[in-house]
Formats: sequence, C-alpha cells, structure tokens
Amino acid sequence: MNRQQLKAFLDEKRDEYNQPNFIKDDPISLPHQFTKLQDIEIIGFWVAMLAWGRRTSIINSGKRLIKLMDNAPYDFIKNHQEKDRKAFLEFKHRTFQPTDTLYFLEFLQHHYQKQDSLEEAFSQHLQASDLHIEKALIGFHQLFFSLPHAPQRTRKHIATPVRKSTCKRLCMFLRWMVRKDTQGVDFGLWEKIKPSQLLLPLDVHVDRIARRYGLVSRKQTDWKTVLELSASLRALDKSDPAAYDFALFGIGVTESQGLG
Repeated sequence: MNRQQLKAFLDEKRDEYNQPNFIKDDPISLPHQFTKLQDIEIIGFWVAMLAWGRRTSIINSGKRLIKLMDNAPYDFIKNHQEKDRKAFLEFKHRTFQPTDTLYFLEFLQHHYQKQDSLEEAFSQHLQASDLHIEKALIGFHQLFFSLPHAPQRTRKHIATPVRKSTCKRLCMFLRWMVRKDTQGVDFGLWEKIKPSQLLLPLDVHVDRIARRYGLVSRKQTDWKTVLELSASLRALDKSDPAAYDFALFGIGVTESQGLG
C-alpha cells in the first residue's frame, strides 16, 4: 500500500486500540487507580520499569508494590524512614531484586524531597527545539545513578541510548505521561515535553509489524531502529507519532493471540 493508504490503515487501527477497554489488561491500569500526579508518576514509572514478561505478572508485581507503599505511593516515598524499607526486602520481579528495590526507593525519596514532579528529572535535559527525547533519556539515566553507592547491577533496569538500547520501557512511560487526547488511556499530565518529541516503545510486536509495513529497514533492533521507526511515523503525524504505538502493538498482540 502507498503512504496515504498506510496512514489511513494505521489511523484506523490507532483509534481501534486507543480505547479505555485496553486499560484493564495492561500495566497502565495500575497508575490509573490514582488521581494525584505524584502517585501516578511513581507507580507508572516503577511498573513501566518492571514491564517485561507476561502482563499479568507485571500487574501482580505492581499491586504488591502499591500494597507495600500502604496504597499511598507519594506519601510513602516522601515520608518513609529507613526502617520502613525492610518490608521491601522480599520484593522481587524476575531479575529485579531487593538491591534494585532499595535503590529505587532511595532515588525517588531523594528526588521528591527536592522536586514536586518526576517530570523535571527528564525535562531538564531537553530543549523545546530538540526533535525527540534522546537527551532526556540520557540525562535521566545519569541523574538516576548520581547518588553515592548506586548499585552497578541496577543499571540494567534503567536503559539509556548510550548503550544502544531501545529504551522501550522509558519510552512507554513517557508516552503515558506526555500524550494528550480524549480517549482516557494515556494521562497527558506533563507539559515540558511535547508529544511530538516522543519515540516509539519498540517491543517484539511493534518491531515485527513495523517491518511488515516498511516502516523500518534497519536489520538490527536497537536505538537507531527506534529513531528510524519514529521518523517514519512522524512523517505520518508530526504532532503525535507515538499514538501509532496503539496500532502497531495492537495488531501484533491480536495476531499473537490468534485473534487476527
């Protein structure tokens, strides 16, 4: 199909999958339990960083985190004391271990004692003129591990373009927080990063469907692939390229479940 036909097809699929009924079976359902900005940020960020493996497993781990934070993430993060972290020593999700959990708690508390929002941790590294969020992701990674004695092993849980990672989970989290529409899936709570600067969360489903429709030609799947895919989609909608994540992911998941 030509470019105009491809855009029409992807627009239709975007609208089909960008619906509230998408929420209940997705990790984004957990931050949707909250209304306060900081609660949404904290749970959204942490759940996004755990988002590999089965979605049911991710959601169950997120629910355990919320319970450990007494169902009030922001209040817990900002006001908890060292002794309150003991309960988290039993928290694990796949390769995410207690050492990682304790450092996440330390960084988040340190950040929220200085800033009102997690947005600043990303946006301070980005200019309005920047085409996309690469600098925000690199700067966030450096900031996140800037505290004394940051565990080396925890670095694998926060991606960076410097390592040529696709940064799928960070791109997904930023999509949640930045994209604005009336559909009720993404939150659109952050103002300092523009939807036009977002990049696609590139997982196996998105990668496969993007290649099928000629949106990616690069053989490898790495950071440059993310940039290529996002550029292709920006050509279809320069103001909101990440909206096509719904289309590509939705098509891929539906096919993998044998529903296509």
